[in-house]
Amino acid sequence: MSDAVNKPDHYARWAIEPITFIMKNDMEYWRGNVIKYASRAGYKAKEGLSQEEAEIEDLRKAIRYCEMRINQILGEEEL
Repeated sequence: MSDAVNKPDHYARWAIEPITFIMKNDMEYWRGNVIKYASRAGYKAKEGLSQEEAEIEDLRKAIRYCEMRINQILGEEEL
């Protein structure tokens, strides 16, 4: 049986769970989210979305965090 809280299937599939990698490397919030969303893209089901739609949503989330970081570096107001 899957443990959706402590070991969700969409993260447990990797040799190192993304949160473990992120925390052991003391990564910034934005960078950790890029890794999180990119790692689960295509593997996490979302109610009401096809597998492809859920994957695209996660990839868009990863892109959004990259865009926010770029805006921060450029000193733009909207993060």
